[in-house]
Amino acid sequence: MSDLKIAIQGELGSNSHMATLRMLENAEIVACSVSAEVLAKVVSGEVDGAVLPIENSLHGSVAEHYDLLLELPVRIEGESLMHIRHNMIAMPGVKLADIRKVISHPVALSQCRHFLANHPEFEVVSFYDTAGSVKHLMKAGLRDVAGIAPVLAATEYGAEVLLPGVEDHAENYTRFHLIRRDDAAPDTVELERADKMSVAFTIEHRPGTLVAVLERLAEAGMDLTKIESRPVPGSPWEYAFYVDIRFEDAERADAAIAAIRNHCRMVKVLGRYKAA
Repeated sequence: MSDLKIAIQGELGSNSHMATLRMLENAEIVACSVSAEVLAKVVSGEVDGAVLPIENSLHGSVAEHYDLLLELPVRIEGESLMHIRHNMIAMPGVKLADIRKVISHPVALSQCRHFLANHPEFEVVSFYDTAGSVKHLMKAGLRDVAGIAPVLAATEYGAEVLLPGVEDHAENYTRFHLIRRDDAAPDTVELERADKMSVAFTIEHRPGTLVAVLERLAEAGMDLTKIESRPVPGSPWEYAFYVDIRFEDAERADAAIAAIRNHCRMVKVLGRYKAA
């Protein structure tokens, strides 16, 4: 797939922007403020798809995105795994000694705690977006402020990297999903390569029901790689379960889904795709 219009949450130059370019080199990027807006554009047909983070190796799952995948008529069509690097970025010509304030998204700041603790001279301020912090300091001409953002943000807004790799943990990865409308024509080549699927289901409140579902998946030869639970809106103490499953062929995957339907109140296959 190429030349698609793809929505992302955050500004140009963000990690989502970088992930999109890795998955779809020639995509036209549409930056959005919030994730609900991203998927609203997908559902309305204003864009061809979206790229959203679903899980970070340090901070865990993005719960809101699981809820939206279940609620909306969309499907996962691809997956990408990206190494996350945080960089101190400032206006051209600015030196580290000039910096008095560091701004970025709270998650990025929390992933750079050790670096920031070693620089108590910096005032640390949360901002709405990593790349947005660089966009802001460049637009406002702030020569005593640095943003923590991906290197693409420096390229996008004409800034410079003061210090690369200021994150606490080098092994920091985020999984991204390519999401499209349910009724969008599938990429048949990619679908034939699929070896992973994401499934959401709810179960009856009966002893052993969840165990029975997991047993059916195991009996069908499915490799369960992740399980997550989320509250069902409007139904206190009811939960939807989300699972990621590796499989060897489509027929066995079909059989697995058929086998668990007898034990579930609801089953939704969120997508089949090639594992990253």
